[in-house]
Parts: sequence; structure tokens; C-alpha cells
Amino acid sequence: MGGSLYVGAVPSDGEGWFAAAFDGDGLAEAGAHEGIGACWTHYEETAARILVGAPIGSVGSDGSPRRCDELAREVLGERGHVVVDPPVREAARKRRYPAAARVHERVTGRELAERAFELADAAAALDDLLSEVPEARDIVAESHPEVCFTAFAGEAPVHARSTAGGYAERMRALAEFDHDAPPAVQSAAEAAGDARVTVHDVLDAVALAYTARPGRSTLRTLPPEPPTDAEGLPMAIHYRAGEPL
Repeated sequence: MGGSLYVGAVPSDGEGWFAAAFDGDGLAEAGAHEGIGACWTHYEETAARILVGAPIGSVGSDGSPRRCDELAREVLGERGHVVVDPPVREAARKRRYPAAARVHERVTGRELAERAFELADAAAALDDLLSEVPEARDIVAESHPEVCFTAFAGEAPVHARSTAGGYAERMRALAEFDHDAPPAVQSAAEAAGDARVTVHDVLDAVALAYTARPGRSTLRTLPPEPPTDAEGLPMAIHYRAGEPL
């Protein structure tokens, strides 16, 4: 890896993607991007690692859930419902939920949750990026903010991220991992400017960026030895911790 930035990027609750980037000294920059393709273009020359908060890799025709999602739900316990099984590759490219649901059920034999369909655009865009730009496969990898917060704090969040208690929990987890996290979050939020970005987007992107950046703990995956899908894409959720979750 020749770059110097460690990036966390998430699909925004508003629109587009939001990314935060760390270098060896701390937060280097943050900002909104039209899509993951634009985010890649912005960082392709400078990023050593980009962790994204969206699915990479699709389940096959056997219909079984991705193992990384199953393990993430186990790690999160009562909060495990926030990890949903993404639509299969063909379904992710449908523009409307009914069509995607029909394709997903035909391929997997299982229903497609509407919350999972919300991941479709991000999953399809990532699929296109990693298919069309092979060098991105060495840089871009999947993570999940809730798993990252759990790894930082040593326990899963109790409150929903949309609540005041949830915000406090996640900020505390970041601060326990790095005492400079609160001002980094503030700076990242200010960098969003007028973009339609929520405070959750900022927290999630910073958590992924901290996970991407080398530190005193180890970058790990769920599962430890990730399988690949039919296109050779690894199906793994990355997190950083001293011990495996």
C-alpha cells in the first residue's frame, strides 16, 4: 500500500457517501461524495486502506446468509438486528423493492427485508467499482460501524444510534479508543458543510477510519478466514481489537 490515508466511508442517511480520513497525526480531512465511485476517485492516489460501511460480496444460489453477517449479529447480541442480509447481486440492481424481493426470493428461497433493500444501491455501486477497477480490491474492504464500536468499547452498544444515549455511548467508545476522537468528530462534522449528512454518518465514518488506521490493536475480520463469493470478493467484516470478538 503506497498511500498515507486511512479512510472510513459510509452511505449517508441523507444522500451520497460521507468519508473521514486519518493520517499518522489524526484527522486529515472529511467530506461528502456523490457516490462510492467519486469517493474512490478522490482517494485512489492517497489511500492505504478504505473501509466501507456497506456489503461487499454476494451470497450464492444456495441462499445461505453471509457468515460475516451471522457472526456480526452474534457479536452485537440484542443489537444484532441492525445487521441485515444484503440482497443477492441480481436483486441489488433492481430499482424497486417488489422486483428486488422477487429476484432475491427466487435465488435464495428467503424473503428480502425492506431494510436490506436500502443497501442495494451501495452494494451494487461497490460491486461495480471492484469489478471495473481491480486495483481497488487491494484498498477497499468492508466493515460495520456497530461492530467497530463494540470492538472499541469491549461491549455492544445498548441504545439505538438515533437516541441521545446512543450518541453518548458511541462517542464514549471512540474516546476510550483515542482521547482525540471528540475533536476529530467535531472537525469531521464541520467539514460536512451544507451536505445532507447526519451526526450518525459522521460517527460511523470516523469509527471506520479509526479501524482502518494502524494502531495498538490488530485489524481482524469476521470470520477470521473469510470466504469469497462467485466473483472472488471476500465476504468479511473488519474491526480492530486486541483480542478477537
